[in-house]
Amino acid sequence: MDDAPLFDDVAEGPKGGRAYWLTCPDGVKIRLAHWPKSGRRKARGTVLLFPGRTEYAEKYGPAAAEFAAQGYGMIAVDWRGQGIADRVAEDKLLGHVADFDDYQVDVDTVMATVAELDLPKPYYLIGHSMGGCIGLRALHRNLPVNAAVFSAPMWGIGLATWLRPVAWSLSWLTHSFGDGTKLSPATKREGYVQIAPFDDNQLTKDPEMWAFMQRQLVAHPELALGGPSVTWLYLALRETASLARTPPPAIPTLTFLGADERIVATEPVHKVMEHWENGELVVVPKAEHEIMMEVPDTRAM
Repeated sequence: MDDAPLFDDVAEGPKGGRAYWLTCPDGVKIRLAHWPKSGRRKARGTVLLFPGRTEYAEKYGPAAAEFAAQGYGMIAVDWRGQGIADRVAEDKLLGHVADFDDYQVDVDTVMATVAELDLPKPYYLIGHSMGGCIGLRALHRNLPVNAAVFSAPMWGIGLATWLRPVAWSLSWLTHSFGDGTKLSPATKREGYVQIAPFDDNQLTKDPEMWAFMQRQLVAHPELALGGPSVTWLYLALRETASLARTPPPAIPTLTFLGADERIVATEPVHKVMEHWENGELVVVPKAEHEIMMEVPDTRAM
């Protein structure tokens, strides 16, 4: 475990943040950021923040500051293939992974480091978007947390109904018999925040948070990531279908879903939560995908 860069100039996190390079058993290097609780408050535990696709630790600096003020430390991870972790594809802007199980290798490596750092217990999971998919699989693998919160979890891919069988077929064929590192259809090589206008964007209704994300990528373009590969799409479809068939784990869970969500499929979220015995689904009015980066009144929830 070696020190890694943490871009404090754009993170807006609490004092005392550090980042580390972690080497996974397969040799891939990922990055772990840790922000401690603030001041002399008694430690109340540690939040394990599992980010979504294209994301990076600094994006959650403000969230870490909120948790720190309440007595919680927080870690966030750059999954393989994004942030400044090792990029898996030759094209460094392509969102690619060889196997979705590789993300669980990342989780195991992160948890070993959390133990090595002796971060305060209990642990609480927050999984956003793809991090919600990775987090749910980790819960099925007995991730040692007391409770979980999901934000717009990717428990299904946001595709039109008529496109779903086409996406399954084409992604499987290209992954199995072609070049799975091609960019998925209808996606772009550039990062969404870098090229999309604020008006009618699918992430947030808060112009200040939109500008915050843009500033980060202007200052540190190496954090940017574009659209997913065909292999990523196929593996994501397969993983979310598998999770949908698996009964929810027995852990207290709260899931937030924006009423205006347009990125992940919403029906699978409703179905999973209907069967989660110790879980609650909160549909947030007038919220897009990034609920933790929505307008202040929404974030206050």
